[in-house]
Amino acid sequence: MTQETPNMTTKAGFIALIGEPNAGKSTLLNRMVGAKVSIVTHKVQTTRARIRGVTIEGSAQLVFVDTPGLFRPRRRLDRAMVAAAWGGAADADIVVLLVEAHRGITDGVERILEELPKSVKSQSVALAINKIDRVKSDALLSLTKDLNDRFGFVETFMISAEKGHGVQDLRSWLAKSLPEGPWLYPEDQLADLPMRMIAAEMTREKLTLRLHQELPYQLTVETEGWEERKDGSVRVDQIVYVARDGHKGILLGKKGETIKGVSQASRAELEEFLGRRVHLFLQVKVRPNWLDEAERYSEMGLDFKDGGA
Repeated sequence: MTQETPNMTTKAGFIALIGEPNAGKSTLLNRMVGAKVSIVTHKVQTTRARIRGVTIEGSAQLVFVDTPGLFRPRRRLDRAMVAAAWGGAADADIVVLLVEAHRGITDGVERILEELPKSVKSQSVALAINKIDRVKSDALLSLTKDLNDRFGFVETFMISAEKGHGVQDLRSWLAKSLPEGPWLYPEDQLADLPMRMIAAEMTREKLTLRLHQELPYQLTVETEGWEERKDGSVRVDQIVYVARDGHKGILLGKKGETIKGVSQASRAELEEFLGRRVHLFLQVKVRPNWLDEAERYSEMGLDFKDGGA
């Protein structure tokens, strides 16, 4: 990390990572920032808010916007997530489209390519073909040509966000391409989400990993209390909102084992992230209509109005 000095010409700007659900956006963001600021699971549509990760490359400050995956929305929450994704792209200085090498040009990628010229006006758009370790080089070359024939990408990068291949090349290019200007965040800041929201996202990730099928999409986590203690530790009170009584039973598990396991895993990760002791208390509450409550969307960093039909 380079120290900013008065004589140095600094650069700074926002980089939106867009793509289908599970294209690797959160994994790439975490690798770029060097810390876990976005949740990563095997389930699609886990990123709900536009999470910003901040990192320094030379004299440039790169602010990454990890948008929700672009997919065909069905519910209000889906529509708000897709609106947030395109909004993140429209507001950014540079857009990076991630496409999975082994899946190629899916129906979802087709829709993104159709929407790109309408939603992204003057920004540079780069292509990052991810998970390159899963295909042979001739298939990669063919996919690169097909994608570039369909949209005028300024650069194409072959990467593996998970393993780190090609990521430094992309990072260096981004740093060089950002506009000149003062840094937007303090040098040591990793993310611009409030700590309360990062803590809620960590718990939601653990729930998503433990639970199956639709249930993870029917719940949300909010940090209700954050109390700094004299001994340097912190007490964190969180509420898990579910839509049905039956969901509450699944969440608690036999003799409360499921929620206890989630709490322990989330607390351990929070302690590692904060570098101090955490006392985490989880409550499960049934709110049948939480998916239609504006306040829940605000807590997720989404605009309730964007979810309107």
